[in-house]
Amino acid sequence: MAEENRKMSKGRKILVGFIVVLFLLTIGAYFFGVYYFTKHFLPGTQVNGFNCSYMTQEETEKLLAEKTSVYVLAVQTRGNGQESISADQIDLKYTSDGSVNRMLHKQKRFQWFLAFSQHKSWEVSASVSYNEKLFQKAIDGLNCLKDNQEPSDAYIKENEDGFEIVPEVEGTKVDREKLQKDISNAVTTGRTVVNLEVDECYVNPLIYSDELKSDCEQMNELTDVVITYDFSDRKETVDRTLIKEWLGRDEDGSLILDKDAIASYVGQLASKYDTVGTDRTFSTYDNRDITVSGGTYGWLIDQPKETDALYQAILDKKTQVREPVYAQKAASRDMNDIGYSYVEVSLTDRRLVLYKSGTPVVDTGIAISSSTPDGVYSIEEKKTGVSVGNMTADCWLSFTDDLGIYGDPGLNLSAITDTEEDSFGNTDYVDFSSDMTDWTGTEGCIVLPEEAAQELYQNVETGMPVVVYKF
Repeated sequence: MAEENRKMSKGRKILVGFIVVLFLLTIGAYFFGVYYFTKHFLPGTQVNGFNCSYMTQEETEKLLAEKTSVYVLAVQTRGNGQESISADQIDLKYTSDGSVNRMLHKQKRFQWFLAFSQHKSWEVSASVSYNEKLFQKAIDGLNCLKDNQEPSDAYIKENEDGFEIVPEVEGTKVDREKLQKDISNAVTTGRTVVNLEVDECYVNPLIYSDELKSDCEQMNELTDVVITYDFSDRKETVDRTLIKEWLGRDEDGSLILDKDAIASYVGQLASKYDTVGTDRTFSTYDNRDITVSGGTYGWLIDQPKETDALYQAILDKKTQVREPVYAQKAASRDMNDIGYSYVEVSLTDRRLVLYKSGTPVVDTGIAISSSTPDGVYSIEEKKTGVSVGNMTADCWLSFTDDLGIYGDPGLNLSAITDTEEDSFGNTDYVDFSSDMTDWTGTEGCIVLPEEAAQELYQNVETGMPVVVYKF
């Protein structure tokens, strides 16, 4: 038993001794490495692009000087072109300035055992110099600066079927300032290749096709509609030619349909096709062509509502034939919006004629006052038993809010002369055979004999034009 204990004790001593020796060797190796890499570069070290692993300062500087003297820079241009600049062309030289020594002291020599799987790149551009005049001459000699095709932006073009993108042209124009900086950096840091495309030395287009794809699709969608306005004997068409002018951009730069532009177009339609108060050429019962203006009759587009409707129709791509939303309509949508069924009133001749489909149906003398307005109006209401002054009119046809056409059983047209003065103090108009007090409050109305008024009432319809004129 004692023998066995002695053997085990001896084994432990040997093991402990081995561990101590191994530890001392490891410590020795570590500090040797620290000492070695105080004057040598760590493995995986590159200086100006050259492998300087395990080299001293002197060896590294000698390598840099040798490599610098035979340096050639490849200048790769767009379209797989290539040019070069050599050290001789620019008098490129390496001059020791202590940079390599400073790098040696900066490297992590106490962690040298970790450097075997790592890579470290250093640049000592301050140690490399060139002749500035020769450098500029070499730059001037590059063909890439001579063959300069200007770039052009991608844009959207209209064709027969819609819109398409015309791609950008990159061109070959080089930004000299960027090129010069890039080459200067390369020759002083040891880079052997300069790619003008990768290094962004070209003057590129500002707009590329990909940026326009969404806009082009939207433009084709928004303009793929045809809306025809029907004005009876005239037409207006809204198609791509117009809609493309109504495209704009919002605050975020997104393409939109500009509602204000559509409102402007609807305003132009109103200016062209609204007829309320406009001058009209009118042929009288005795075949005279006169101009009649003023009044409340005619077509009137409801511009806000029509703007909304047209805007939505375009967004919904609803190809259609439509009429505008009207605030007020007239008897005919033709250029002659009075049509052939109307009431004609000559204030000068004191005569009223009702036409239906171009045929006179009622023709009668009238009584008026000097305040009876001229212009083109319409029959607004048909009523019976309306109180007018001190009498009740059996037939009342209003043509304004306050004025109307009605019959009076006591009206004696034969008593009216051109020189008598009426109850309103007007001359050259009317006189009534009845008691003048019955006419209080009827100034401006048109008064007919009762029989004619009855016939007129039976043949007119609300909305029928009433043309009142003087000449």
